[in-house]
Amino acid sequence: MQKKAIKVVLIFIGAYLIFLILWINIKGYYGYAITHSVSNMIMPIKDVMLESITRKGDIIEVTFSKLAYRGEIKAHTSVKTSNYTFNVPITLAIMAALHLFIKRKKCAYLEAVLILLFVHVLYVFSLEAKGLTEMFMHKGLEPMNKVKLAFYQFLWSFTDLMVIRFGPFFIGIYIFLRFRK
Repeated sequence: MQKKAIKVVLIFIGAYLIFLILWINIKGYYGYAITHSVSNMIMPIKDVMLESITRKGDIIEVTFSKLAYRGEIKAHTSVKTSNYTFNVPITLAIMAALHLFIKRKKCAYLEAVLILLFVHVLYVFSLEAKGLTEMFMHKGLEPMNKVKLAFYQFLWSFTDLMVIRFGPFFIGIYIFLRFRK
């Protein structure tokens, strides 16, 4: 039992270091792809046009435009990739450490990656939707709806403060319970 525990710890540490080095090199491209995809999903929901998406280091700048009775309104959103992707290396390391304890590994790893992808999409979606809703209600482009505003604020806060931070552990527990030997 002690040998197995040491093996799990060594797998976790080794996998974490490998995934961290790999992730540092690709997270910017991943963040851009997630933000671009989510911004296209936001367009019909918030009745906006996507003007531009630019990557400046770790920050993705998104500009939307909306036609209003006063002319065209521009809305800018900044999405810091590290705020929601810092959990990728640790999630993958947890999955690697669970290798000894789970069956149907391909299915388990696929589910873990899909859950992680969904969480990241939810983060960017809730951030952009909250920002656009607040701005449009403040400028009178949308009628003030405190329930809608509270929903978007809660969704983003919950995703940012709970799901992103505890996600790797929730995913690990879920995969372990679902696929354990």
